[in-house]
Amino acid sequence: MFSTETLTAEALELLGKLIATPRTSRNEEEAANFLLDFIDGKRFASDGRKLYDIHREANNIWCIASDYDAARPTLLLNAHIDTVKPVSAWTRDPFTPTWEGDRLYGLGANDDGASLVSLLQVFRVLSSQERSYNLVYLASAEEEVSGRDGLERVVPLLPPITVALVGEPTRMQPAIAEKGLMVLDVTATGKAGHAARNEGVNAIYRALPAIEWFRTYRFEKESPLLGPVKMTVTVINAGTQHNVVPDQCTFTVDVRSNECYTNEQIFQQACASVDAEVKARSFRLGSSHIDPSHPLVQRALALGRTPFGSPTLSDQALMPWPSMKMGPGDSSRSHTADEYICRQEILEAINDYLTLLDGMVI
Repeated sequence: MFSTETLTAEALELLGKLIATPRTSRNEEEAANFLLDFIDGKRFASDGRKLYDIHREANNIWCIASDYDAARPTLLLNAHIDTVKPVSAWTRDPFTPTWEGDRLYGLGANDDGASLVSLLQVFRVLSSQERSYNLVYLASAEEEVSGRDGLERVVPLLPPITVALVGEPTRMQPAIAEKGLMVLDVTATGKAGHAARNEGVNAIYRALPAIEWFRTYRFEKESPLLGPVKMTVTVINAGTQHNVVPDQCTFTVDVRSNECYTNEQIFQQACASVDAEVKARSFRLGSSHIDPSHPLVQRALALGRTPFGSPTLSDQALMPWPSMKMGPGDSSRSHTADEYICRQEILEAINDYLTLLDGMVI
């Protein structure tokens, strides 16, 4: 029998040990080893029943509840192990779990440790109970860098997934859409010449109309949840010295897509609209969304939650199935100095997740 208080205390103890184990992206091995040992130690119920099977690929760990039946739909619970690197403004040691009142400070406490440990506890409870769906828990690596050795490496190894619940700090509000990301490198070409004479073709001047297009163009379709596609020129480079007309100007565009357009469609529009060479670094990270009528969303609504569209990227971008993002903590604390999570937030998250998922039909 599980009690919420016990589950919360155990979750916070686990989170403290994870904080003390540096796990920045692509350096999660030690934390993954520790988490695997913890999960393995909880694999059997008090009556001796095996609750789940454990798998690992690189630094990704997933568990499949023992009552898996290929004829049933499958729910994936996902959160990520890794953190960003600590910023310089920390006033505490980011790798020392520190309690101050109800707050636990430490790198990754909010993003994404709180969701990681809360969903694990929820998985343990639900895997011991009868359900109308299969249950899979995945602790993924390299989420903060959208790395290819993270969730993307695991997707082909998982059983067929029907829907995913992704734990990220959303104050336990359901994000039912999420913006995608594409980075474009644009090159305008001119001809070098002496700046003192009327010669050459200035690549900076040739780049200006293209920069203006990215600044002012508006895609016709806007999302009710995510708003318009957002394109921002963020980096520009040209020239070698003051008296040489530059023959090349390169700039970078950060593109945040909505669910109305694929990254490929946005790329094609850019190529057709600017007099410059446009290259996309990747099309991998598309926008994601789930139908508001989906049972997972409807259960969240029944809890009094308000669906929203999230501007921040997560592993949802790499999921080929419907997903909803919902977890303890606040996105505004992520990637900041003195990141923290509250004990009460984890307690409420475990309660809310169990209420959301217990008895659900998907």
